[in-house]
Amino acid sequence: MTAPQATEELVAPPPTERSRLHRPWRALVALVELLVAGGLVLLAFWAWPRGFATITTVVGDGTELVSTRIYGNWLGGAIGFGTVAALLVLDALRQVVLAVRTRPKRAKRAKNSDAKVASED
Repeated sequence: MTAPQATEELVAPPPTERSRLHRPWRALVALVELLVAGGLVLLAFWAWPRGFATITTVVGDGTELVSTRIYGNWLGGAIGFGTVAALLVLDALRQVVLAVRTRPKRAKRAKNSDAKVASED
């Protein structure tokens, strides 16, 4: 039995441009995501009470029977709204981190060149 022949895999060439993660407009995206998440939380609080209905029945001898009916579609919707809101908050946090990420320090070169200019005077 022989080993299978290795096939030559295609490898994508490395990107020629450096990708820039630091983009200040990401802060605006984070703000919009937080606003949408707040709206979804309000929707969740609006939908949750609609998932319960109290039914009161009076029997012939005067006994009151109280039961609660649960509507899963409303409760599932409220849970879904809350879950999507939590994911949006996490993504907004990521966007903020990428928006305010520090850049590599280039100030050392400028200070050294300023010091050389000052020493030459």
